[in-house]
Amino acid sequence: MNNDLAIEARNKAGNYFKEGYNCAEAIFLTFREYLAPEMDPAMVKLLTGFGNGLGQAGCMCGALTGSIMALNMVKGRTSNEEDRTESYNHSREFHDLFEEKFGSSCCRLLNTHPYESREHLITCLKITGNTAKMLVEFMNEKGLLK
Repeated sequence: MNNDLAIEARNKAGNYFKEGYNCAEAIFLTFREYLAPEMDPAMVKLLTGFGNGLGQAGCMCGALTGSIMALNMVKGRTSNEEDRTESYNHSREFHDLFEEKFGSSCCRLLNTHPYESREHLITCLKITGNTAKMLVEFMNEKGLLK
């Protein structure tokens, strides 16, 4: 396993977050660089509403949803004729790893600080960076990284 790549992904996602991208956008932009550099970076707009637990609803963590989007850059399907089993399996397994590491997949439980407070931003930064690192490790283990 290339630990340097995992650390690089953690730092890159963290930097995107510090620049003002939300957690889902930061994960997506990081993995777009690794997995699909030809993809238009404007695709990040698809993830804007996933931040802060789906548009500040506090539900599913955006770092997790961004990670599932990144996983599906490799394992997603482009036709309804294609099998989705492997994508579902990888998505579920990563979800379970995320919950095991952080204790929940629910944004409002992961980060109880007032929205956009210093503490809130620090917590999200840590979760975003560590999720990117964890995703590199997961994808490497599954043979999904080139």
